[in-house]
Amino acid sequence: MNAHFPHASRLIYGCMGLGGGWNTSSVTKDDIRQARSIIDTVLDLDINVFDHADIYTFGKAETAFGAALKESPALKDRMIIQSKCAIRFEDDLGPKRYDFSASHIHNSVEGILSRLGIDQLDVLLLHRPDPLMELEEVAGTLLLLQQQGKIKHVGVSNMHGHQISYLQSALSTPIVANQLEMSLSFRDWLEDGITTNSAANRNIGYAPGTLEYCMMNKVQLQAWGSLAQGKYTGAKAETAKDKATADFVAQLASEYQTTPEAIVLAWLMRHPANIAPVLGSTNEARIKSSQKAMDVHLTREHWYKLFEVARGQEMP
Repeated sequence: MNAHFPHASRLIYGCMGLGGGWNTSSVTKDDIRQARSIIDTVLDLDINVFDHADIYTFGKAETAFGAALKESPALKDRMIIQSKCAIRFEDDLGPKRYDFSASHIHNSVEGILSRLGIDQLDVLLLHRPDPLMELEEVAGTLLLLQQQGKIKHVGVSNMHGHQISYLQSALSTPIVANQLEMSLSFRDWLEDGITTNSAANRNIGYAPGTLEYCMMNKVQLQAWGSLAQGKYTGAKAETAKDKATADFVAQLASEYQTTPEAIVLAWLMRHPANIAPVLGSTNEARIKSSQKAMDVHLTREHWYKLFEVARGQEMP
């Protein structure tokens, strides 16, 4: 996405925690105040990419964010805003499902723009692959939304390289981003490459070639779950391996004179794939601690040692 947004920050703020929780309560003034406070904090830290989804807190995340923007419309000019659609929760019509139908994508985009109070999304991401996707229907829908000026760019989430390539085959506009779970804890995207040609590779669920496809085709890799729910930065360690990793993260934080959050994120950002971590915390101190990752460049040796400690065994 950097090729398409040269001024985009490397870190992305994930808005899933805004809006007052996963319930049916209305958005309150406190929810709007929280959204505004976080927007100000994040922009002051030179983080200007904001990640939404139509399902986050059942639409309330976008509503609270939009209300905060309405109070200060000039803030919009300092932002790159993306949102996601296609996940549908269980309802009167059926079970939880993914929906790439033309009508659902159109309706979702209209809802997103209305809640955010904006005319155009910088990026629309398809949230999870829909096994019932009709290729030409999806491509036609996305191109129409682009022609109508409702979306600027197209991205995906939780897709592997073959799925992206298949979707791209019908699109004249480039797919600019793929949001995947990637962290020091969730390492399948790395394990696949280093355990090739070994029995250890059999239990890895990561689709081979996804990392390389994205790198070769300038699809920005955005890492959700990038801080691993605080597993190495203050949350209670559940295993000896996690405890050892948290201890080494703390040691490196001291050595680099930074925060544990910065070390965990810097490990991701050290990879040449130019990974953009998504920060999902609503704790402003934690956001500030995470932003310090921008100033950390781990040595090759420290990167490998952190990898080794987190996986609990040396390289193959």
